[in-house]
Amino acid sequence: MSPRSRRTKLGSQGLEVSRMGLGCMPLSPSYLTPDPVESMRTFDRAIELGITFMDTANVYSAGENEIFVGKAIKGRRDQIELVSKFGLTHDGVNYGADGRPEYVKQCCEESLQRLGVDTIDLYYQHRVDPDVPIEETVGAMAELIAEGKVRFLGLSEPSADELRRAHATHPITAIQNEWSLWARQMESDMLPVARELGVGIVPFAPLGRGILAGAIKKDIAFDEDDLRASDPRLQGENLIRNVALVERLTEMANDLGAAPGQVALAWLMAQGDDVVPIPGTERVEFLEQNVGALDVEFTEPQLRELDELFAPGVTAGNADEVLARTIVSKSQG
Repeated sequence: MSPRSRRTKLGSQGLEVSRMGLGCMPLSPSYLTPDPVESMRTFDRAIELGITFMDTANVYSAGENEIFVGKAIKGRRDQIELVSKFGLTHDGVNYGADGRPEYVKQCCEESLQRLGVDTIDLYYQHRVDPDVPIEETVGAMAELIAEGKVRFLGLSEPSADELRRAHATHPITAIQNEWSLWARQMESDMLPVARELGVGIVPFAPLGRGILAGAIKKDIAFDEDDLRASDPRLQGENLIRNVALVERLTEMANDLGAAPGQVALAWLMAQGDDVVPIPGTERVEFLEQNVGALDVEFTEPQLRELDELFAPGVTAGNADEVLARTIVSKSQG
């Protein structure tokens, strides 16, 4: 397979982005507490390497992440595709979703202020509110486009039916779902619908929160405040089984002259030009390694081998209850 382009069209509404994005959540306290100087160096280096699709959210570090990104893009707003989200709530104890039209408008105004910009390129509903018809939420989001505050709309973790209803209200440019070699749930339902509607796919946690990069071993002991400590895929017998899968991945990566994480990212991008993963890191060395995935080439037999090794359902442990918990700063509770 030929080397992949460094740019791609995301969805069918006209948004062009870098072939890989940067998940900005780790640049402020999330899994760990990063060095702010190294975080800024990482952001700068990403732009130097052509990674311009920058993903943040109002809930990351209780707004601190958007403030960080706002400082990082000052003076070079035109060089990036800026992404943020609204709608996931946390009161210090409980998690929820709020899709009320007035809340949509409030969150957007607050995000624009924290980011120090007039327009957000891609604005996601972070979680669908089961108590508010999605047509009402997306209708309010569409008004933001009419006001020039947002350019394109997205949804994170919708159901297939919710995506159809949202898209019928206003065209949706992208969905953001967990998708990786070890998390393939979306392939059976969401992927076909997204492609039918011309909606781009932005996989979050494309490195399995570190395990696909070989960073998590079977004897790891997470710090008490590390959010990954609550992921059932990273506990006990599940962890042992999943690490064994990654050991096989590492063997394949060695044959390709690549790191396991690079192979995992390259596999995602090999699923189609409409797939733009957003690996997150706060360190330059890991960013540079991730970007190296753009140069990994597979033969068809190698792709089939990866597909069989990480067939849907092979990963041990269910992560359905982890999704919300893993995106809120540890400083919030």
